[in-house]
Amino acid sequence: MFGTMMSMPLTITSLIVHAGKYHGGTEVVSVETDGTVSHSTWADVARNARRLASALEMRGVDPGARCGTLAWNNRRHLEIYFGVAGSGRVTHTLNPRLTPEQMIYIISHAEDQVLFFDRTFLPAIAKLRPMLKTVRDVVLMGPRDAEAEAAIQGLLFYDELLEIGSADEPWPDLDENSPAALCYTSGTTGNPKGVQYTHRSTVLHSIAGNQPDGLAISARDTVMPVVPMFHVNAWGVPYIAAATGAKLVLPGQNLDGESLARLIDAEQVTLSLGVPTIWMGLLAGLAKTGSKAASMKRTVVGGSALPPSMIVEFRDKYGVELIHAWGMTETSPLGTVNNLLQKHTGLPADQRAKLRESQGRPPWGVELRIVDETGRELPCDGTTQGELQIRGHWILESYYGQSKSALTVDGWFDTGDVATIDPDGYMVIRDRSKDIIKSGGEWISTVELENIAIGHPKIANAAAIAARHPKWDERPVVIAVPAQGETPTEAEILASYEGKVAKWQVPDRVIFVDALPLGATGKVVKVKLRETYGDVLMGQDA
Repeated sequence: MFGTMMSMPLTITSLIVHAGKYHGGTEVVSVETDGTVSHSTWADVARNARRLASALEMRGVDPGARCGTLAWNNRRHLEIYFGVAGSGRVTHTLNPRLTPEQMIYIISHAEDQVLFFDRTFLPAIAKLRPMLKTVRDVVLMGPRDAEAEAAIQGLLFYDELLEIGSADEPWPDLDENSPAALCYTSGTTGNPKGVQYTHRSTVLHSIAGNQPDGLAISARDTVMPVVPMFHVNAWGVPYIAAATGAKLVLPGQNLDGESLARLIDAEQVTLSLGVPTIWMGLLAGLAKTGSKAASMKRTVVGGSALPPSMIVEFRDKYGVELIHAWGMTETSPLGTVNNLLQKHTGLPADQRAKLRESQGRPPWGVELRIVDETGRELPCDGTTQGELQIRGHWILESYYGQSKSALTVDGWFDTGDVATIDPDGYMVIRDRSKDIIKSGGEWISTVELENIAIGHPKIANAAAIAARHPKWDERPVVIAVPAQGETPTEAEILASYEGKVAKWQVPDRVIFVDALPLGATGKVVKVKLRETYGDVLMGQDA
């Protein structure tokens, strides 16, 4: 047969080989667990990844074995990403914010054979070690450490492990459909569930998600993923950065606003990524340090809805464009990114700004739809609300260890979000299906109520919940954290809703607290708020 094309497997190995070969001199900056900043290169990362792959083979770790990581965003964690997957094994990132019981369950469910951990987590690992029956090798991510060695019998040390591996060992030939990475959902209800990504799904996610209307990371960027590497693989940024040869800045464990502001200025970060609570902290850190974050041009925000007031403050004070994105563990995670179309260039600034408030449009490779409770597809008219479903090349089919499909009968994944989609594909998350408020038979969006509260200058953060009501079934209550030095009144905050929502949607109460409960991925845990404040309206007259 004539006229054929080469067929090469889509593997994570190809990403790190490219980075080491064609962007070898580009820096990888890492804030270590002791607070020091190390500078290496993509060539260094590529060599160490090969050494690690060779060392795992020499240690007799089974092909396809899960290798757990309990670590921050740093250089060694990056090397593990590529060395483990490239060797034909599976990088299993563990969230340190989970409870010990959840940690034991996840490690045991995944049957991790190796556990890598940062020095920060030595006390936790020492306590957990007797319960981790499947783990053969426990590896401290650093040099030999006498205190750690005394705390955990048989402890190995990452830097010594690299010394026994060979940088000249060839990468094995891998099937692109073989597993490469494993993440578990945050498990706010029930046990966490595993989502296992393949080499193929990860590479396609890296290519399609990084188009000019996607994350648009280039070799000229300095990228700082503040989103943890244990949270859906830092949204795929380590893989994308390797594919493009971008300078990578890994901020370690200190993610407070002042630390991030100093790191942005020191390394001239152009693009950062994280959840809204991180950027609330950065705004405070910039104000305190006096930094203007002059190098930073864009910030990608996901994980939960982005308050419009934050978009305005970053734009007007610092010249930083906040880009809304949406996804979840089951979607690798990129599902949508908010960038404008050509026809929007002539719109007035306020209309363009309004468009930027949505979660954005799907890139090539995924499709979205909304359906009613019977599964009937609803119109994409920008106003009709429905249950959001997704399908595509990097979307979950079944959870790890489960033979049962996680999809609908016609092959879509139900996200659990309530959304609208307009004719251009712009999607707006109106609520989580479990969070939306149903008052007197009418729906009220908690996202909209939260955005209005957070937009008030005296409020730092807020969450809206459905509180039980003797007459209307449910009514909205806002739980708010005052801004530093402010003492807002309930009447002040309620007044800010006038003219912005219908009168019947205005919250019944505003309750002030010192802090909101945050889950393992930085999202507000509304289950706890409902447990505490769910009956706050039940004593009043109907």
